[in-house]
Amino acid sequence: MRKVLLAMFMAMFVSAASFAQFESGKKYVGASVSSMDLSYNGLSKGSFGIEAKGGYIFEDNWMVTAQLGYDKKHDIPSSFNAALGARYYIVQNGLYLGAGMSYVHAGDDYDDFMPGIQVGYAFFLNEKVTIEPEIYYNQSFKNHGDYSTIGLRVGVGVYL
Repeated sequence: MRKVLLAMFMAMFVSAASFAQFESGKKYVGASVSSMDLSYNGLSKGSFGIEAKGGYIFEDNWMVTAQLGYDKKHDIPSSFNAALGARYYIVQNGLYLGAGMSYVHAGDDYDDFMPGIQVGYAFFLNEKVTIEPEIYYNQSFKNHGDYSTIGLRVGVGVYL
């Protein structure tokens, strides 16, 4: 079993390295689903979200991003969000770190600016298309434990 896992990891690393093209001037479009009851904050015990993202690699390994999203919550009002951020791709292997600022609007009485961080991996299916799982954390400054959220997001990206 250990040998199989090692072989899978090596194949994933080699395929990502052979396609990874994070050079200046590339564009990015993507879509993702988040939460899928795999997120948690103090008020909602689960939700389902969809996001659309665009980006531009302005310098090798550095991407600026913009995102729009919608989260359907089970226990609290659903929310819309808009975010600006950046990604840094580590050593052309597909692993990335991200950070950004989101504006979140939920219901009639909740608006918040939330800084967030992400860590993810761009697994290349071919030279342009990726599957991108990531773990994220968004920090709320209003009722910290109620709205701050940690979760899992899985997306598909296209590098043009």
